[in-house]
Amino acid sequence: MFVTVETAARTAPAAVIVAIDGPAGTGKSSTSKAVAAKLGLGYLDTGAQYRAITWWMLSNGIDVNDATAVADAAAKPVIVSGTDPAAPTITVDGLDAAGPIRTQEVTAAVSAVSAVPEVRTLITDLQRSIAAEAPHGIVVEGRDIGITVLPDADLKVFLTASPEARAARRSGELKGKEAGDLAATREALIKRDAADSGRKTSPLAKADDAVEVDTTELTLDQVIECVVTLIEGAGAEKAGRAAR
Repeated sequence: MFVTVETAARTAPAAVIVAIDGPAGTGKSSTSKAVAAKLGLGYLDTGAQYRAITWWMLSNGIDVNDATAVADAAAKPVIVSGTDPAAPTITVDGLDAAGPIRTQEVTAAVSAVSAVPEVRTLITDLQRSIAAEAPHGIVVEGRDIGITVLPDADLKVFLTASPEARAARRSGELKGKEAGDLAATREALIKRDAADSGRKTSPLAKADDAVEVDTTELTLDQVIECVVTLIEGAGAEKAGRAAR
């Protein structure tokens, strides 16, 4: 029997570092926030950080297709991520960026910006420092967490889903004129996957020791319960090792 998000909070047996990777539309963000809240862990949306630096580049007139210009400007913005799963925040130079980073303009440009090695190095260092400072453990979601950012994570999960299912979910997330049709959304997702999987620096890929969860036919609650169970197992194993 699967539980709902409203079920009373459960506690991970030990502070754990969890890496959740996968392409857009697999339920990654919703799942990560929910399991972090259930288990009293912190939460970090690494994709939001890449969107934030992309938004800054666009807002400051940087040509996002000029890798040299992007690299030269990469260290200028100050990005701060809040890790409360109930109310995650992100600011750029002190400005709330939660809304602006979700526009289609940013979505179209983020792959180019995130492919620049200097950008990935800066953001990866930021992500590692946030994870290291999490007092009770943290769920970190993204596209290269298990392989590049946190290769020693206590648990690695890779979420997948069919392109059709992902397109339907992503279309449901978009509003108004940005929603578009399913076919266009599907093509955009496939194009983004190709760009992220094919980049030379930290491509989107499943870690060899990651647990793959296909969410195509699962409800959100089912995915959450599956990942919560995996985390509880990893926490118990970590606690057992520490007790030896």
